Amino acid sequence: MAKSTSNSKSPSADGVQEPARRDFIVVATYAMGAVGAAAVAWPLIDQMNPAADTLALASTEVDVSKIVEGQAITVTWRGKPVFIRRRTPDEIARANAIDGAELRDPQEDEARVQRPELLVVVGVCTHLGCVPLGQKTGDVKGDYDGWFCPCHGSHYDTSGRIRKGPAPTNLEVPPYDFLSDNVIRIG
Repeated sequence: MAKSTSNSKSPSADGVQEPARRDFIVVATYAMGAVGAAAVAWPLIDQMNPAADTLALASTEVDVSKIVEGQAITVTWRGKPVFIRRRTPDEIARANAIDGAELRDPQEDEARVQRPELLVVVGVCTHLGCVPLGQKTGDVKGDYDGWFCPCHGSHYDTSGRIRKGPAPTNLEVPPYDFLSDNVIRIG
């Protein structure tokens, strides 16, 4: 009776093991399995992209000509409130007088605005996502005359920078640009 060998590799003339046909079949099977998994996963991943109606809301245009000095308005962008404040010369001076090194989230006022008189920030507290007070006349504006989040006591200055409380970072500045002297596009 002949003895069968179950060795998947056959030795060559110099004694080195060469891959057998079975190794090729295993590698090809794994490759086809990976391609099949990617074909199944792609539609699942692709459906997580925003819908066309959501992308249409990706930007908003705001006429800032009617905002008087010292006034603030709130607009909605991507489902979030955006605070736009036309700052007074005093508010601008106070924001510029702060040494960035003493801030928790160091950022100079010039880096947060395109025009000193107009501040645009996302009105969501960076601690737990509350909407801070300070937009309406008579609202508590906190110790630094900017915004105050009453939920946990975060105080923001007139540049939207965190000055006191548990919030870890400044109010976010959304991407925006001026389409004209009086119209900005957020997003």
